[in-house]
Amino acid sequence: MGHLKDLRQYLDALADLGDLRRIERPVSADLEAAAIARLSYERRAPAPLFENVTGVEPGFRLFGAPAGLSSVPGQPLARVALSVGLPAETTAAELVEHLVRTREAASIPPRVVAREDAPCKQNVLLGDEATLDRFPIPRVHQLDGGRYANTWGIIIARTPDGRWTNWSIARIMMVDGKHMTGLVVPPQHIALVWQEWAKLDKPMPYALVQGGAPAIPFVGGIPLPRGMDEASYISALHGEPLELVRCETVDLEVPAGAEIVIEGHLSIGRDALEGPFGEFAGYASDETSMQPVYTVEAITHRHDPIWPVVAEGRPVDEYHTVTGVGQAAEMLADLRAAGLPITTVWLPFCTASHWSVVTVPANWRDRLPGTDSAAFVHLIGEVLAGTRAGRLTSNVFVLDDDIDPANDDDLLWALATRVHPLHRSEAWDGRIHPLLGCFTAEERETRRGPVVVHDALQPAVDDGRLPHSSFAEAYPDDVRERVLAHWDN
Repeated sequence: MGHLKDLRQYLDALADLGDLRRIERPVSADLEAAAIARLSYERRAPAPLFENVTGVEPGFRLFGAPAGLSSVPGQPLARVALSVGLPAETTAAELVEHLVRTREAASIPPRVVAREDAPCKQNVLLGDEATLDRFPIPRVHQLDGGRYANTWGIIIARTPDGRWTNWSIARIMMVDGKHMTGLVVPPQHIALVWQEWAKLDKPMPYALVQGGAPAIPFVGGIPLPRGMDEASYISALHGEPLELVRCETVDLEVPAGAEIVIEGHLSIGRDALEGPFGEFAGYASDETSMQPVYTVEAITHRHDPIWPVVAEGRPVDEYHTVTGVGQAAEMLADLRAAGLPITTVWLPFCTASHWSVVTVPANWRDRLPGTDSAAFVHLIGEVLAGTRAGRLTSNVFVLDDDIDPANDDDLLWALATRVHPLHRSEAWDGRIHPLLGCFTAEERETRRGPVVVHDALQPAVDDGRLPHSSFAEAYPDDVRERVLAHWDN
């Protein structure tokens, strides 16, 4: 499977799979489009493409659920896999391994192209013409503080000394046609870059990119290490340089195949009230905060532009399928870098990315002689407690790899029968993800709390481990073969 170079190629690929629904009736960007996208997640329906959005110029479109679970039977991760250049039938473990390999691959610098070769420059709006009022900015949830201009776009920002250019996703609320505000909260990378500009008493140049190659928001949504260049990572993922083009009004480069690019500066102070917004934990929110203001100074876009929208909420949506998969890959890379034998890591979608599962091979005792399960799990906890990705979930369960952590039936059985209700766990205090719903208000405010690591490993095969009472293990080969041979009858 080759990589997809822009959002329109991605839509064609989804259509070929039967996983795209074109909606031609009039649909409002005020709640209705997001409600359809939200129901599509919950019913595992094709991704909706809204081709007749009310209140905007004909041809301006919205695209919902861009990386939700697929409606194609037997290919639940198809949208995620296609986004990173893998076949639609890719498994969870294969997806995580692919991201780990890309992280370790040689970096490929992106390539800057001329403006005339960049589709995102087909329409250039400056001055009074550069207004968000031209576009179908969606209101996503009934209780949100306003229309949200960013749920699946990437914010591009560069440190004042030019050493680090960061591409990331953070929610951004529309204030009016020329202003937006959004979360800029450490340890988010966008906040770290903004702080450097604020210390110099200078507004931060930014570009907000909607659309483009599906790998772009995917990589913007995963927790890569601080200082890593997302554009080079995407180029490595593609196996060739990503094409960029220079902005009109700020010293930044953006994906040439983007649908829409908004340019401007982010204010030095926290000048606007942002929120509330229904987040990935799955609950409506009443939380607001003062945040910096994005001033809109230029907008460029393709003909008939497509604005992606994520209707975040109860699992499963893009936070769980993309950020969760990215966190799993980072955790796996960190654990293997520490020399620990790990099969895979997964953040079960049904837990809203609050839990992570680490599975280990049957021969881990041979590879760590003299180490019992308590000591092994302690080593895992020690590594994860010291990494950014390792502290983004509240609970870590360490299981033998006879369990597929991406199979909810497998996982729930294992957690119920192998996790002790009181013992064999260790809490690691430190920084926590402030949007995890399980923590107290005080813990979320201070961003400090426990991450608990559970030892759910079974005894060794020759030391009391019991086989599964399953079709695969509870019957001899000849009986199973006879049953399968006559199953259709």
